[in-house]
Amino acid sequence: MSTDIPTQELPAALASARHQSGAADLAYAGGVTPQQAWELFSSGQAQLVDVRSGEERKFVGHVPGSVHVAWATGTSLTRNPRFVRELEAKLSKDAVLLLLCRSGKRSGLAAEAAVKAGFKNVFNVLEGFEGDRDADQRRGTQDGWRFHGLPWLQD
Repeated sequence: MSTDIPTQELPAALASARHQSGAADLAYAGGVTPQQAWELFSSGQAQLVDVRSGEERKFVGHVPGSVHVAWATGTSLTRNPRFVRELEAKLSKDAVLLLLCRSGKRSGLAAEAAVKAGFKNVFNVLEGFEGDRDADQRRGTQDGWRFHGLPWLQD
């Protein structure tokens, strides 16, 4: 399964996201919904990269088959200074990457860093794994990967 796709041959959802990212002046290729991310990942058109901490993956859950490269580590979420090197060690700079975090915010920062390092097709998974907080400060009640019933596992 190769996810190295020339930019001009991106699947429609990614081409649309790239077009919208230009209008929004994003530093990375754009954002996709969790449903789009699952479709692209499960069909082999993209790699899903979970940028959450190891603790988040273990205790909150993760997407089976996703690649893990932490953007931040530990309970204080200290920025991982080896993020780009670890990403380069695991994935091609030409691969289509879909970055996933808790709510879609850290993955946006990680996407910017990946693009600066020369990765060409980096997209943010909007809403993240758990989604935004609701009025009661709880996640997972209105959006996010798990909210939409997409596949995930918990250790």
